[in-house]
Amino acid sequence: MKKIILNADVGEEAGFDDKIMPYISWCNIACGVHAGNNQVIQKTIELALQHQVKIGAHPSYPDRENFGRVVVDISYDDLVDTLTDQIRKVKFYTEEQGGRLHHVKPHGALYNEAVKNEEIAAAIIQSVKNIDKSLNIVTTKDSMISYLCRDDVKVKYEVFADRNYNEDLTLVSRSEKNAVLVNPENILPHVLRMISDKKIRTIKGEEKLIFFDTICVHGDNPKSVEILECLYKEFLKRNFVLK
Repeated sequence: MKKIILNADVGEEAGFDDKIMPYISWCNIACGVHAGNNQVIQKTIELALQHQVKIGAHPSYPDRENFGRVVVDISYDDLVDTLTDQIRKVKFYTEEQGGRLHHVKPHGALYNEAVKNEEIAAAIIQSVKNIDKSLNIVTTKDSMISYLCRDDVKVKYEVFADRNYNEDLTLVSRSEKNAVLVNPENILPHVLRMISDKKIRTIKGEEKLIFFDTICVHGDNPKSVEILECLYKEFLKRNFVLK
């Protein structure tokens, strides 16, 4: 029996969080830097706890203007400091409401840079160690984070339901018109192939082997609720266990 963990990026004021929560097992809450604020973080934590969704921090480059989707020129120490502060804030508010922080998932350009950039990956790992070494870091398989973590910090791997992939298994840039998938009818076979065959069909039609622990749907995708509802119902039909 297959076990599926759906996760979503939330707390980004997209307006769908209350409808997303019933369908996911993990959430990644914006830390008030690329999106959100203290009040939004607290409200999102409350929603997650109501739906028994595991809570993660979703830290970013300090770049609200570009929604954290542009690489920022920042020193290693300054990056560690801002990431540590962001994670600490979500942890504090989570514990204040009686919950427990489960994981950390970098956002946007920070996430993508950490796949290939050793210094960025090391900064993320150090910020997690500064808070709690028992936290999971969510990243992609074979990312620089996964190599650097070794036995020090736990890693969980993810794939994306609503994004197209390049041949090297990086995500197609959002500057390309076909980067984001929004039609549930197209997303369902994309995801079922990941689950049944452990493969992703790239933007050029090649099939690549993958490994993952969790499947992400972006909370700011305008069709996020429809996508999650479709996946959830299809998973239940197939007797998948939704953790």
